[in-house]
Order: sequence, then C-alpha cells, then structure tokens
Amino acid sequence: MNNLIGEIDPWRYVGLRFIESHTLKFMRHSPTITPQFYVTAPTPCPYLEGRVERKLFTSLNGDNAQQINDVLSHQGFRRSQNVLYRPSCADCNMCLSVRIRVDDFKPSTSQKRVLKKNASLLREGNAPWATEDQYALFRRYVSGRHNEGGMADMDVYEYAAMVEETQVRSRVVEYSAPDEDGRPELRAVCLTDVLSDGLSMVYSFFDPDHSDCSLGTYLVLDHIKIAQNAGLPYVYLGYWVPGSRKMDYKKRFKPLELFFGGKWQELDAATQARKERESLRQSPALDEDGITIPDVSDLT
Repeated sequence: MNNLIGEIDPWRYVGLRFIESHTLKFMRHSPTITPQFYVTAPTPCPYLEGRVERKLFTSLNGDNAQQINDVLSHQGFRRSQNVLYRPSCADCNMCLSVRIRVDDFKPSTSQKRVLKKNASLLREGNAPWATEDQYALFRRYVSGRHNEGGMADMDVYEYAAMVEETQVRSRVVEYSAPDEDGRPELRAVCLTDVLSDGLSMVYSFFDPDHSDCSLGTYLVLDHIKIAQNAGLPYVYLGYWVPGSRKMDYKKRFKPLELFFGGKWQELDAATQARKERESLRQSPALDEDGITIPDVSDLT
C-alpha cells in the first residue's frame, strides 16, 4: 500500500534546509506584518523523473500565524514547521493541492472493509509534542517504506522539530491497539492542523508490520469522520501529481477538489484530462502574483 498522507518531500522535514542563511536571518527578524515570499533554488523533483522543482514560501510566525495559515492554505499552500510553501516550478505546474469534500463523501466498498478491519483502534488527539514511541514508530515506517527517501536520515531532534515547531492550531493524532499482553501499542500517528474550514493532514506514518490493515487509508477515513463530527467541510490531503504513481491513491477519496486556475474545482474525468493537458503548456506562477493576502488592518 502506498503512503496515504503527507507525501515524502526531502525539503519539508527540516523546513528551510535549502534556504540560504542570509534569507533565514532576514525572515526571522523581519518586523513586517504582511507575509514576505521567497523562492528556493531548483532541486530534483521527487515525483516526476527528470524534472526539477522550486518552492514559493513564506515564514509563518507571530500572532497572526493562524489566520495566515488559513488564508494561504485555501490557496494551495502547505505547512512545514514554521513555513508555508507551494510549488513554483519553472517548466511545470503538475502539483495541485487537493481536499476531500466531507459532507458528500461516501466510502467505497473497499474503504468500508478498511473501516471494519480497524474498528478496534483507539484514537487520541494530543498537543504537538514528540515522544519516544512516536519516533520509534516513525523510524520503523521510514526504514520499511522510504529507506532511500529524504527522511531516511532524520534524527530524533529533527523529528521533534517537525512535530513541535508550529505557530498554528496543530494536533498529534495517535492510534493504538492492544498488544498480546493487552497493553496499548502505537500503530499510527498523524500530525494534523485545524483550519477554519477543515483538517490539514500534514504528515502521517504507521506500523509497516500491519500493512494488511491499510492503516494509511484508515487515517484518511477517520479524519473525514473527525471533520464531519466537528462540522468542518474539508480534509486537505496535500498535493496530487498526475502521472505520479505514489499520488494515485488520493483519487480514491471522492468527491475530491483540486486548486487549479486560482480556484477549487471538483476532480472528475474532464477536469483531470484538462489539467494534464494544460499543465505542460501553461506558464506557472513563479512569484506571489495571484495570491490573496489578508488586509494588514485585519492582522493587527
């Protein structure tokens, strides 16, 4: 089973590893209220072979972090620690932010089986705090499924930073089941942001020894349930990349909306065909043009 939340991105887990130090210094000490945007240097694309990627990003700090996170998440941005980013590639715009419209979601037959198979799991939402049990499970997950990925060398301090460095309303959602001795055993974890209109699944991992339980799929299904119970209309899944096999799973959750052409629209066969056709000929936005920023007066 593929990774079903939080795509593996070697840039994300350390936040600003590829940003030059003078830019970091400016971002950390800039007194401006309005978000300032920057672009990373090109790096190999982790999704489409032979291509390079760049990211448009801004720092997420201060008393207005939650509002900025909301506004920019609604425009296709994703959070990584105290940074918001979205792809800004020079010759491609295939990466699209996607979200599930939860009120209209109906599980498929296979998804119903996943729900039944994992009915005994216990869910607990906690403050964004890293634990030894989480990190041990994370290491097993990465070693078993993404041993050559960008997170393969993440140490415990970098893991703690990924979980704990947040200026917004974040939760660590843990799932456990009794072990052979009846003691709770951690099976899966999801770092989740609470937005004004939904849940954003920032990153998740699960026990690779229980791959037959489709835990990745279950985490998405359970977050849909959480959103429904909370009256939140969407679950944000990150980026979908047409042509990337590791992203195909996201199309299984319907109705799925994608942010394309400056607006959210439902993904259907016609939209997908148009997106794949237009992505290679459209000129992608390489800067902050088209981004709606909250009025400064609303942020004070």
